[in-house]
Amino acid sequence: MASKMGSRRWMLQLIMQLGSVLLTRCPFWGCFSQLMLYAERAEARRLFCPLHAVPVASPLPARRKPDIPVPYLYFDMGAAVLCASFMSFGVKRRWFALGAALQLAISTYAAYVGGYVHYGDWLKVRMYSRTVAIIGGFLVLASGAGELYRRKPRSRSLQSTGQVFLGIYLICVAYSLQHSKEDRLAYLNHLPGGELMIQLFFVLYGVLALAFLSGYYVTLAAQILAVLLPPVMLLIDGNVAYWHNTRRVEFWNQMKLLGESVGIFGAAVILATDG
Repeated sequence: MASKMGSRRWMLQLIMQLGSVLLTRCPFWGCFSQLMLYAERAEARRLFCPLHAVPVASPLPARRKPDIPVPYLYFDMGAAVLCASFMSFGVKRRWFALGAALQLAISTYAAYVGGYVHYGDWLKVRMYSRTVAIIGGFLVLASGAGELYRRKPRSRSLQSTGQVFLGIYLICVAYSLQHSKEDRLAYLNHLPGGELMIQLFFVLYGVLALAFLSGYYVTLAAQILAVLLPPVMLLIDGNVAYWHNTRRVEFWNQMKLLGESVGIFGAAVILATDG
């Protein structure tokens, strides 16, 4: 009996470490995909707007600029890589997880108010909801969750705040299933069950959101979310051909969203095993 309990605890710790690895490495993938995205935009701008062309009143140049002005973009990516590096090595993980959450919040706000973001409303919901969820995951990590050897007591306030952010993300996903034609078609075309499956996912996302927002049954809700996310990532977010070719989402923007979904899965795994 004792050996079974020991093996179960070892397995839970291993899964928890996997979640921590996925979440702490998320900023690396975010920076890489952003660099590739902005390089893709620069190449497209060079092809469509050559130097000898006469300037015309077109929204293309504005759309092809980075979401954050270039001088500040380097500082933003440097801060993200710095926080991710210290989190990955476990050095002052709580402080740098809090710093990563703050960095992501500031960069998202700067991109939003900077006037360089030109996306459809449905895509903004997909992008910003995932950003909110990643910030929530970092706050959960900053609370002390996911630590093998916890030397300080866990901060329940930070964990509760992170759970609220994850609940907001789930509300946005449920909202998109009802009001976004693009998201509805993604589920209809790539999941069996048709409209019934969409309504089932809508109810499931809503119930999980209530659990995270209220603070009740968080571990159970995180376990369900950790089981639910992999097939959704594979069939919905991982269907790059649908989003890129049909919905005209930039390739590396979709890859960035896919990486953020992996980070959200890591946060769910942490709460599922150490909630």
